Amino acid sequence: MQISDYIRDIQDFPKEGITFKDITPLLGDANAFAKAEEILYTLVPEINIDVVVGIEARGFFFGTLLAKRLNAGFIPVRKPNKLPSEKISQEYALEYGTDILEIHSDAIKSGDKVLLHDDVLATGGTAAAVVALIEKLGGEVVQCNFLIELDFLNGRDKLVGKHVAAAITY
Repeated sequence: MQISDYIRDIQDFPKEGITFKDITPLLGDANAFAKAEEILYTLVPEINIDVVVGIEARGFFFGTLLAKRLNAGFIPVRKPNKLPSEKISQEYALEYGTDILEIHSDAIKSGDKVLLHDDVLATGGTAAAVVALIEKLGGEVVQCNFLIELDFLNGRDKLVGKHVAAAITY
């Protein structure tokens, strides 16, 4: 089974000129979903991970599963005004604009080994913003883990010095 067979291209979404990689067919197929989880898990280095940080919202799907398998906590990074407690924020550039992400200020302890997970690495702006949030709180990003990497957008360039792994590369 090739999990890439379960990724659907949506043209001109969320705006004209963008081809969106839709993972909902993968999520909707139990076997493909399980295979993707297994692949993502095998990408994780053999090191103790304290917490998995998942990026809203598609990073939550596999981020929570990875945290459970790694016997680690799960920390959500969310869009503004979605987290109820004290938080820190980071603005970042998207392929099609700017946005802000937030994390609870007590979510990560100094020295925590962190696995960052999201569905897609595109230009790297989102992941770089989350790395900045993790490091502001004293966490050490052990790996940036993605279901999909859009290699042609050079997102790894914004994650210099970080180990990056993806289950599927386009």
